[in-house]
Amino acid sequence: MPDNDFGYTRWGKDWVRLAEPLGQTRPDPQLPRARRIARDGGVQITIDGRLVRAAINRGRTTAVATIEVAPMSLERKAGIARRLSGARPVLTDELYRAITDAGHSPAPALTGVDCSCTAGTSRCVHVLAVYYEMAQRVDDDPRIALDIQGFFRTASDGADISTAVTPQRWIALNTLDPADYFSASK
Repeated sequence: MPDNDFGYTRWGKDWVRLAEPLGQTRPDPQLPRARRIARDGGVQITIDGRLVRAAINRGRTTAVATIEVAPMSLERKAGIARRLSGARPVLTDELYRAITDAGHSPAPALTGVDCSCTAGTSRCVHVLAVYYEMAQRVDDDPRIALDIQGFFRTASDGADISTAVTPQRWIALNTLDPADYFSASK
């Protein structure tokens, strides 16, 4: 029976795929425990740039997991930016499909995974619980999926991408200065 609590959007499904890769041939007995931990609020996440830090409470023990997400390439940033419109675009499943069909998958790539538990693997129940918690967060706000890969920051200083890179189809009236358009005659 499928579990629709996690990854019900295409954006969140990318994080579920980290826990449940399509190439996996055997059931993983840790997945139900990881989903339960995430569902019951046992994962406290802090996102700092491309780094996800999490404290995972399971019973009487607490583990600390760290996941580092690879930065998005400039080519992918440009390809995705061409599909976005407005200062704060609505990231829908249709937009995800269009981005993917154009060959610019927004799926995250990981550069590092670490957990303080004694399991000694990058696929321990704690890390899997973090993937599910991230899937829930991304389902709630798909912008996180792009932000965690550095999409909204430039490579040099971490500032937001300018509106020249992210196409904007309208201008808010309160940003215009009337003096630029009208002059008083004396």
